[in-house]
Amino acid sequence: MKTSVSRHSASERMPRHRHVEGYAALVLAGGYIEAGDRGRIRVQAGQVVIHGAYEAHQDHFASAGALVLNLPLVGNPELVTGVVKDADAIARQAERDLLGAAALLQETLRPVEARLTDWPDQLAAALSAQRDFSIEDWAGEIGLAPQSISRGFRLAFGVSPKRYRLEQRTLRALRKLQSWPGTLADLAADVGFADQAHLTRAVLAMTGVAPHRLRIRP
Repeated sequence: MKTSVSRHSASERMPRHRHVEGYAALVLAGGYIEAGDRGRIRVQAGQVVIHGAYEAHQDHFASAGALVLNLPLVGNPELVTGVVKDADAIARQAERDLLGAAALLQETLRPVEARLTDWPDQLAAALSAQRDFSIEDWAGEIGLAPQSISRGFRLAFGVSPKRYRLEQRTLRALRKLQSWPGTLADLAADVGFADQAHLTRAVLAMTGVAPHRLRIRP
């Protein structure tokens, strides 16, 4: 991965997109709201957003735009968002040594809570965590029509609730795949797919590769 500094204009909207490799986005200036597979997050200068492999997101930049340094992941950070003490030092290091900058970011990264908590965020969390989930029932509990929820969620996340739930299952399968001790049929059942064929189609659609080819046996 080459050094990547992206500049974004005021109020720019970046449609939902997916990255094959995981990376860390360090905000050097400005800020934005990111809506992705780890929820919806408001970030500003000095803060970091961690993206796992094959995760997707869309971004809405603030009135000042944003300057963002994208770095490769070092290790496998569990954080979703964090903050660093000296973002400029990391940016200067990246000009000379990309992996060194990534390591410095990882060493100095500290947790920070930046996730939003409105109903689209609550719905995203429920879609990710609950295997048997009814949007109709959930809509009734919060007093909104299912059609309004679908439209609002798509506006916030760039994808329908149904698609979001499928992609969350697929990501769970991908995270477990390399160390999974059982069969692919067992993995499909574990993460909530109807069968192995359904799992295979979903993984192939997301990655372009069949799950048995992504698997690394011990």
